[in-house]
Amino acid sequence: MSFLSDRDAETLSTVFSRRKVLAATAGGLMISPLSAFAQSAAAPGEAEITVDQARQAPIPIVVPSFGAGLGSQISSVIASDLSSTGLFKVMDGSVPPGSTPDFAGLKAQGARAAVAGQAVGSDSVRVEMRLWDVVSGQQLQGTAYTASQLNWRRIAHIIADVIYERMLGEKGYFDTRIAYIARTGPRRHQITKLALMDQDGFNQRMLTGGQWLTLTPRFNPSRDQVAFMSYANNRPRVYLFDLGSGRQQVLGTFDGISFAPRFAPDGQQVVLSATRGSGSDLYSVDLASGSKRQLTNSGGAIDTSPCYSPDGRQIVFVSDRGGSPQLYVMSASGGGAQRISYGSGQYGSPVWSPRGDLIAFTRIGGGGFSLGVMNPDGSGERILTKGFTVESPTFCPNGRVLAFCRQTASGAGGAGFSSAIGTVDITGFNERILHTGTGASDPAWSPMNG
Repeated sequence: MSFLSDRDAETLSTVFSRRKVLAATAGGLMISPLSAFAQSAAAPGEAEITVDQARQAPIPIVVPSFGAGLGSQISSVIASDLSSTGLFKVMDGSVPPGSTPDFAGLKAQGARAAVAGQAVGSDSVRVEMRLWDVVSGQQLQGTAYTASQLNWRRIAHIIADVIYERMLGEKGYFDTRIAYIARTGPRRHQITKLALMDQDGFNQRMLTGGQWLTLTPRFNPSRDQVAFMSYANNRPRVYLFDLGSGRQQVLGTFDGISFAPRFAPDGQQVVLSATRGSGSDLYSVDLASGSKRQLTNSGGAIDTSPCYSPDGRQIVFVSDRGGSPQLYVMSASGGGAQRISYGSGQYGSPVWSPRGDLIAFTRIGGGGFSLGVMNPDGSGERILTKGFTVESPTFCPNGRVLAFCRQTASGAGGAGFSSAIGTVDITGFNERILHTGTGASDPAWSPMNG
């Protein structure tokens, strides 16, 4: 496989903040404070436990059932979200939803925090939640959520986000989605569909029919839109997909193949790669006017896999202009490219962290793939995981976790091949596989849902 490891190789081989607890609406969801007890004396960001501390000693937290039926399902999703991080140890226990908890009993159980909640209603469900600091005996949060019963999973994810932030002092990432490529069929003749799911693998939705090879979805950070590459009508090009209407449209007009799209942080333009002769260059395309601007002049080299810095001022990309595929950083307007990768092997799939502090990448060498992170100047390179193929990294909105594609080797006739989406903490901690129901690749993590 070539260095274009986020599926560009397949192309060129053919030449959802912690919500303020004020009355507000969010996608049909009403959020309001509960005032029966005093709100927390601790302001956001004053958590006593850091993420690094929680990695060493997960926070013991009691999450009881929120009631029969739907209430039990909601608390189960909250518990699953928190457990999935490796930062919380979810414990069974009883916490009455309408009264002060038995703090002495919870302390004896070893709990550091406790949740109390209940869900009532049929067509419209109201979920009340309180979060308690068991050590201080203080209520950290008291919020009620009202929404259509169809949105019960989203309520659970938002509650988990609130708990994450109040306990760790930084925003959660559970109320988000992942776009990906669903893969079915034999290894050499797979059907690929643009797909969407919640970050925990539930609520899967196929967006395209699978008639054409489909690759590399990317979320628009400011609107409900995904850019992706499709071989529709046997002409590989970048398309825009509106998640509300299902409408698709080609992005830009190029003589050759366009691929590897990535939105600017403001969502107003897309940077992509387009073939020109034997190589490829980077272009930016304005979404409002459709005008395009050439950013690199490869002179026959391959420039690809561009990604903006979160402030929109720089772009990291892959180029073999120096003889082998390496990572470069340049101004978002083009020019001044500086190489930043100097490890052993070929680099690909760079993506900038939402925090701006790290660039994730894949590296090919030694008979396999590695996935790692480095500082934006190339220093501090760390490998997080390895495998036959590990590629297509994408950061969650708070920058703490990466999703990626993990594939296994195939035998005769493609036997034994698998393609799945995994997640791993940026320290290499808590690697997991998401259960998608089909083969999956090319994950793209959404911003927080609005």
